[in-house]
Amino acid sequence: MKLVDTEETIVLVTGSSLTAEERDRPLAYLLKAEIDRRGAGHAYRRAVVVGDVWYLENRIFHMNPTIAIGGPGVNGVAREFGTFLPTVHSREEEVFVQADFEGDLKRASLWGVNAASTAAAVEVFSTQGHLEDLLGRIWRFRVGTFV
Repeated sequence: MKLVDTEETIVLVTGSSLTAEERDRPLAYLLKAEIDRRGAGHAYRRAVVVGDVWYLENRIFHMNPTIAIGGPGVNGVAREFGTFLPTVHSREEEVFVQADFEGDLKRASLWGVNAASTAAAVEVFSTQGHLEDLLGRIWRFRVGTFV
C-alpha cells in the first residue's frame, strides 16, 4: 500500500537530538496540521514528520518536497540545504526562511538563532505566502489523478 506520493506528500525534517526534538518537533507538527488542513483530505496531500538522521539515511524520500525545521547546528538537513538554498526572508539576522521551489526538487529550511526565532520562521513561512507558493506548485491537477 502506497503511503506517500513523491510529488504531493511533504516531508518535514527536524533534528534528532533531544533539544531539537523538544523545541522543533512541536513546530513541525503545527506546520503539518496546517498542510494537512489545506490538503482537504486528499490521500497524499499531507505532510509527514521525520528526524534528520532517518531522512539522510533514506534517500528515496529526497524526491519529496522537503522542509527542514531548525538551524544548521541541530538539523543535518538544514545544514545541507543551507549550502545551496537562497534566503527568501530574514528578520534582524535572527529569523530565516530559505527556499527554492523552481526546480524539480522543492526545498525549504526554516530556522532561527533560538527556539523563538525558529517558531517565527515557521509562522512567516505559513502566513506570508511561502507555504501557499509551495502547495500551488505541487498540488496542481495531474493527468490521471482522480480526486
